[in-house]
Formats: sequence, C-alpha cells, structure tokens
Amino acid sequence: MILHGDEIQDVTMPGGGSMRMHVFRPAGERRFPGILLYSEIYQVTAPIRRLAAMVAGNGYVVAVPEVYHEYEPAGTVLRYDPAGTDRGNALKIAKPVAAFDADAAAGVTALLANPACNGRIGTFGVCLGGHLAYRAALDPRVSAAACFYPTDIHSGTLGAGRSDDSLMRMAELKAQAMFVWGRQDPHVPFAGRERIRARLEEVGATYAWHELNAQHAFLRDEGPRYDPALFLQAMTLTLDFYRGALA
Repeated sequence: MILHGDEIQDVTMPGGGSMRMHVFRPAGERRFPGILLYSEIYQVTAPIRRLAAMVAGNGYVVAVPEVYHEYEPAGTVLRYDPAGTDRGNALKIAKPVAAFDADAAAGVTALLANPACNGRIGTFGVCLGGHLAYRAALDPRVSAAACFYPTDIHSGTLGAGRSDDSLMRMAELKAQAMFVWGRQDPHVPFAGRERIRARLEEVGATYAWHELNAQHAFLRDEGPRYDPALFLQAMTLTLDFYRGALA
C-alpha cells in the first residue's frame, strides 16, 4: 500500500506536557486497525520507522510514541552507540511505571480518535517496547499484543525503583498475545522465558509463543545482529496474528 509516512501528532498528557507520536498509515479513505508500536530504548530511530512502515503497509494505522518525552525534547533520537545506550537504559529506570502506563492509555485514546482507525487496537514492541506493548495490552480496549524479546518482564526491573508489577498483573491480560524470543538473547535467558510462560499458563492467557535461533534485536535492520530471513519470518507471524486477533 502507498503510505502517508510519519505524520506528527502531539498528544496532550493529563498531567501536563505532550507526547509526540509518529503516525504511519495507508493512503486512501478506508479505515484500518490501529497499532501502537513501541520502540527500543533509542526512541524513533530509522530502523523503527522502517518497521512501522512495514506494518502500516500491510493495512494498519501505526502510531509510534516517543517513550522518553518527559526527559528529552520532542524529536530526540538516541544513537546506537555507548552514549545512546547508557542514556536509554538510564531513562528506562528513571521513568515511573505509572508514567509508562499513562502514555499507553493516552496513545490508545489518540489512535481510537484517528479518523483512519476502525476501532480495533493492537500493540507491537521490541526490547523495552516489547514490555511496554504487553503492559499497554492490559488496557481492555486493546485486542492483540505482539511482543518481541521484551526485557524486564521476567525480572520485574522496569521503571523507577526497578520494581514493576508486570508478572503479577498478567491475570488482567484479556488481549491475545504473541511473544517472540531469540534463544541467544542474553537479556532474557531460558529461565526468564520459562518464568513468563509459566505465568501465562497459570492465568489462562490466550497466547502464541515462538522461540527462534536469534540474538537480541534481530529485527533491527542496522548492526550485526540483524537477521533478514528471521525478520521476514517474524513479520509473517505478526501479520497472521493480527489478521486473526484484529479481524
């Protein structure tokens, strides 16, 4: 599909300030499901934009929020280098979990108000974003969550105080979920993945589970860990998942 690429929407936050979202959507007058797509710790980088365009081009309105809008000027992109990594990781544990959740609620509300959205909402996320995509799906307005190698769920170390309640709240998950992992990912080892899956089973969640022979960040089409073949496989899994969950 031909896209309207990277429209800007500044969402007013209830506590003050605004959260910038980058919107990618198919051209034309039709309406499509909305996807709240969460980035890595680096915010809306070029690989994240290409990922958003890939999803949007398959018939979705994709909104990508700047996750650190309280701490960085609008439009800030952190570099894939040691300084950018340090800054992103520092902000991940400086921002309160409640603030991440408020962002999610505001993002879902903004997507639902978009004239191109048909009222069905899913989430997508990678790394930090995989965790945020999961938490956003605790909102009953969300029907599907695609979570790629989400960090910190197994360890409960997201946000200020490094003490999130993501595993505890899993019983609230009513959306269908898909988790995709890399077996060679040091950030979420086997024991961590098993802890998450056991909790999904315990609460009776509706979920799909995929483990691939891949490194962390294998979707990122920049750098040595990118796996093009697995990227295509992962996109097929995601689009098939959305077609069922957001129909």
